[in-house]
Amino acid sequence: MNIISVTAGKSATLCRLRRTVAKLEGQDTDLVSGFSPLPFGVAEIDRVLGGGLAPASLHELAASTWHDLGAANGFALALAAHANERRETLWIQTDFAAHEGGNLYSPGSEAFGLSSSLIILKVPRPLDALWAMEEALKCRGLSSVICELPDDGAIADLTATQRLTLAAREGGIFGFLLRHRPSRLTSTAETRWEISTAPSVPDRFGGLGRTTFTATLMKNRRGPEAQWTIVWDHHERSFSTLSRGVAQAAFDRPDRTPLARTA
Repeated sequence: MNIISVTAGKSATLCRLRRTVAKLEGQDTDLVSGFSPLPFGVAEIDRVLGGGLAPASLHELAASTWHDLGAANGFALALAAHANERRETLWIQTDFAAHEGGNLYSPGSEAFGLSSSLIILKVPRPLDALWAMEEALKCRGLSSVICELPDDGAIADLTATQRLTLAAREGGIFGFLLRHRPSRLTSTAETRWEISTAPSVPDRFGGLGRTTFTATLMKNRRGPEAQWTIVWDHHERSFSTLSRGVAQAAFDRPDRTPLARTA
């Protein structure tokens, strides 16, 4: 990971403030020793994140609107598949979250790159979901844990996310807290994302293109906020930015309006 040292001006003040806040929240500003960041594989995103997604940490995802909940779920699956190191991913879902957003569709999960490596746990209450996530994050047999909470997941406040962060540090795995809508609650998460749907580019046969998201980085402990349109390739388990073809400019136009002189 490339660590940028800031020593002067407003940036230095901002850096010191971030470190102070991190210490007050009970976490260090540097990555845990022995863990490397998970690169997105997109240079611009990895540069903003300081090398990639911080390991052994908590990250928050939220649907921008109710209609984007499917996209947020898909982004969580894509991140889990991208982080998968031949270990299982645990998805924790409350009964009410399943009632609001629906159950996970197995063929769809497999299309994102997760099939037999995905374990689903259903719990009755958000409090049970947070407890299960905290315990699961300590298990080194998992690659990541996703906890889905209804609404803005108000129960996942500063104290709760601090416990989850410490558990992720202990287990050395990724924790993804998935809220059904954005939250204004203070959190110890390393990053906070808002996810919305985005049109994809059809394949060469005119069929459905690869899954595409608009990912807005609302909070980033290691750099600035930003927004990208991201494409997920489930075959390669990799991300890329959306690239659309641009029509070539027409230089030969017989119907071009003739130039007229003005007095």
